[in-house]
Amino acid sequence: MDLSNLKPAKGSTKNKKRIGRGQGSGKGGTSTRGHKGAKSRSGYSSKFGFEGGQMPLYRRIPKGGFKNMNRVEYRGINLDALQKLVDEKNITVFDLDVLYNNGLAQKKDLIKVLGRGELKAKIEVKAHAFSKTAAKAIEDQGGVATKI
Repeated sequence: MDLSNLKPAKGSTKNKKRIGRGQGSGKGGTSTRGHKGAKSRSGYSSKFGFEGGQMPLYRRIPKGGFKNMNRVEYRGINLDALQKLVDEKNITVFDLDVLYNNGLAQKKDLIKVLGRGELKAKIEVKAHAFSKTAAKAIEDQGGVATKI
């Protein structure tokens, strides 16, 4: 094997015809751009969504709704998920690192503890927000719900 035997891997290259290399190549002359007009010139680029003067699709379709740019997104974690961790891994103190390490949240998430499920253990939870039912359930068991 030497340098004269090297070829690209099969399927890695396309057998494209070279354009603009003379009339004999079959792709000379206008170089597949047709005759005249903006699209035949160098430097041509159309506006995003431009449809030749026809009203573009993104303007024809009705818009609806409202997106509040100041909305705060929380990652909801229910009491039954916390109780499952207590049962399986004997964890009683829940903070952001514990929730992250057990796959219940991402690093950048804001966490809100929600009240679905039944809590049977005394636990300490540190989160960004609590629903009323979740905070009450934690405190009824003698636990602590601390807002960060």
